[in-house]
Amino acid sequence: MKPIEQFPEHSRKNIRYVLTDIDDTLTLKGRLPAVAFITMERLRKAGIHVIPITGRPAGWCDHIARMWPVDGVVGENGALYFWFDEEEQKLKKRFFDPEDIRANKRQNLKLIREEILASVPGSAVASDQRYRETDLAIDYCEDVEPLDRKAVDQICNIFKKHGATCKVSSIHVNGWFGDYDKLKMTKIFVHERWGLDLDANKEQFLFC
Repeated sequence: MKPIEQFPEHSRKNIRYVLTDIDDTLTLKGRLPAVAFITMERLRKAGIHVIPITGRPAGWCDHIARMWPVDGVVGENGALYFWFDEEEQKLKKRFFDPEDIRANKRQNLKLIREEILASVPGSAVASDQRYRETDLAIDYCEDVEPLDRKAVDQICNIFKKHGATCKVSSIHVNGWFGDYDKLKMTKIFVHERWGLDLDANKEQFLFC
């Protein structure tokens, strides 16, 4: 990420949407500092939309969309977006897959989970797994002793062997069935929520 000083002022003035990761971007050593929360609130008051883009679970996204000073959240690596409709005072949810397909995929992920836990010593199911709707998160350094690169690669290979997509974050290896990702769902969210084509309006978006 480049220093803010290298961001030209004329480009800054075009920004209307800030897309941000959460873990190790908004957070510091696993905590959300007050300055990050205050900054999101100040951005919204200035008329700039704030949208966290995360691999964290649906349960967390429910809380984030309701309670944080944000305009919505894309979660589970692009499986969903949630936003709070302030006029109706209701949480709105959008999933990439309908519930019956999500349920079937969850059953298939259970088989992968058992194979990973049996094959990769020291790995564990992430502590936030019970709040997930669509993916399997394997902890390799959040609440377990950090695993080496070989172990992480082994986890990825098991996911791939079963035809699942996988992504290594700073704390977890996430795996899911489907061709969605964070960018694809972000584009869907921006289009459905504001009627914007992200690619055609890149100058209005900042990802940090």
